[in-house]
Amino acid sequence: MSRKHTDRMTEKERRKLRKKRGRKRAFILISELIILSVLCVVAYGIFKLDMLDTRTLDKEKLEVYKDTGEYTNIALFGLDSREGELDGGVQSDTIMIASINNQTNDVKIISVFRDTLLQQSNGSYEKANSAYTMGGPQEAISMLNRNLDLDIQSYVSVNFNALVDVIDELGGIEVNLTAEEAFYTNGYAAETSKVVGQEMKDIKEEAGVQLLDGVHAVSYARIRYTEGNDFKRTERQRIVLEKVAEKAKKANLFTLNKIVDKVFPQISTNLTLPNMLGFAANAAKYNIVETSGFPYSVTTSEEVADHEGSYVVPINMADNVKRLHAALFGDELYEPSSKVWEVHSDIISLTGITEDTLEMQTSFGGEASNEESQ
Repeated sequence: MSRKHTDRMTEKERRKLRKKRGRKRAFILISELIILSVLCVVAYGIFKLDMLDTRTLDKEKLEVYKDTGEYTNIALFGLDSREGELDGGVQSDTIMIASINNQTNDVKIISVFRDTLLQQSNGSYEKANSAYTMGGPQEAISMLNRNLDLDIQSYVSVNFNALVDVIDELGGIEVNLTAEEAFYTNGYAAETSKVVGQEMKDIKEEAGVQLLDGVHAVSYARIRYTEGNDFKRTERQRIVLEKVAEKAKKANLFTLNKIVDKVFPQISTNLTLPNMLGFAANAAKYNIVETSGFPYSVTTSEEVADHEGSYVVPINMADNVKRLHAALFGDELYEPSSKVWEVHSDIISLTGITEDTLEMQTSFGGEASNEESQ
């Protein structure tokens, strides 16, 4: 092989080596950019998370019954906190369970009627919403797990102001109102506007679809003086939640960032940064496929032994829990725990209400088109 030919081969090898080194440097640069991007996202998430009122709950005291497998169950509490309280001392005006199927991203929402007679941590029986008053989110979650055989370990609590701000930033929500609902929405809005420090303008007191701002949407969700009373009120709350979720999925990043900045300081949760990043990544894929109220079979009573006032009483508590597990997890053969059977017997003893009692209507159609037929 000639010297000239050898020199050419050497130059070729040098070029090959330079290309190899260039590819290596490019790979390192891309890797560094990816790592930097991830760190920026995490740093942004940590910054935003610091705006939340985050709490650590004692999992040993949550009374988790058993793992529900591929489902993530989260308790949602809407608080009657006129002064912004989030961690107890106030009643949970709204109690919901959001059950997420992690395989399909389907979400089911269950409203627990706030006046439902349920067992508290000390063994006494009080309204469901009193648990948050007595022990904040930890006691409220324990109450749900204890009475319903659930495995809830996470929660999100919000006050009136937070929901008003979310809806306003989304540009309001369209709701199909009856004339009666429009009338009461204006009535409640007068109080709501004072609580949140906003001016209000009456909506038309007529039937039909209307665009509701935050003050009127929250006021609509609080109405209880129409047909259905508190049962219809929880139905309205689920309607508002669905409408908000639908609009949030279509919102741009700028709007969502404004919502985060305004609303996070008004939220209490024990969700961690990895939890939130995971939910955020799948947010567009989540679909609310079913909403309903619990208990399914109920009546009301003002004759609860050693109690005063009116209570929502489950008719056949054990069967209600069976139906809940069938609805949320598809477990048609579910057998309630001994604790649920204890609650079942205690409720009958306290109220005299048995499975032969005529149940009340708790679903009223209208906007809640996917409500389970009761």
